[in-house]
Amino acid sequence: MDRPNSFLTTPVSILLGSSIIAISILMHGGIVKVGPKTTAQPVASAQPSAQQPAEPSAATLGDVKNVFSKSAIKFGDVNSKLIVVEVADPSCPYCHIAAGKNPELNKQAGSQFTLVADGGTYVAPVPEVAKLVKEGKASFAWIYTPGHGNGEMGTKAMYCAFEQNKFWEVHDLLMTSKGYDLLNNTIKNDKAKSGELADFLQPVFDQAGMKACLESDKYDNRLKEDTSLAAGIGITGTPGFYFNNTPFRGAYSYKDMESVVKSALN
Repeated sequence: MDRPNSFLTTPVSILLGSSIIAISILMHGGIVKVGPKTTAQPVASAQPSAQQPAEPSAATLGDVKNVFSKSAIKFGDVNSKLIVVEVADPSCPYCHIAAGKNPELNKQAGSQFTLVADGGTYVAPVPEVAKLVKEGKASFAWIYTPGHGNGEMGTKAMYCAFEQNKFWEVHDLLMTSKGYDLLNNTIKNDKAKSGELADFLQPVFDQAGMKACLESDKYDNRLKEDTSLAAGIGITGTPGFYFNNTPFRGAYSYKDMESVVKSALN
C-alpha cells in the first residue's frame, strides 16, 4: 500500500505547486484589473473569461494632480483639462502591450491585444496619449513601479533621457521587442551593464552621456519615490493609468478610455 499512496501523492503535489505558481503570476503584473467604464478583456488566456467587477476610483483629481506635480517625468501643466498619469515598468510585458511598439508580444497575449495595424482591434493607449501631449491637449506624467522586476535600469535611462528632451525616443526604443529582451535577459537591473544599455540606445541618445548618467546614483532614490507616488493613488501593479481621476488598471485599449478623454476635453 505504501507504493500506491506515494504514487498518488506526487501528482497532487505537482498540481498544488503549479496552482500556487499560477496564482503568483496573476498577482504580479500578469492580470488586468478592470476599472470603471470599460469593456477590457483579460490579458492572459489562463485568466477567467468573465470581466472582473468595476472598481471605484482610489484617488481624487487633487490626488492625481499632486502625483503629477511630484513626478520627475512630466509634460504640460497641472491645470490642464486632462491629466494622464501612467504607472509602468519597461520590463513589464503588459506595459509593452499598452505601448504598442512590440506587436509580436501583443499577438502572443491574445487576439484581443492584436494591434489594428496587424488586423486586430486593439488600439495601444500610450501612443494615443503621446499624440494628445504633443498636440497640447493633455498633460502627462510617467511613474515607475516594479511590475515585472527588471525595469530599474530602463527607467533610469528614461529619467536621463527626459533631462535632454529625449524621453519619447528612449521610451519607444525600450518598448520594442529588442528592448524587452535586453532588459529582461541581459541588463536585469545590473548597473555594471550600463554600457550595453547605452549602446542599445545610441540610435536616439548620446552613448557616452547615457552611460555616465546610468552609472551615477542620481536616480536611485527616484525609483522608490515613484513607487510610493503610485501606491498613493492605488496602483501597485503595471500598467496603470489615471485619466484625471478615472483609473484604468491594466492594458486597456484606448477605445475604452476615449469617452473619458472626450468628456474631459469638451
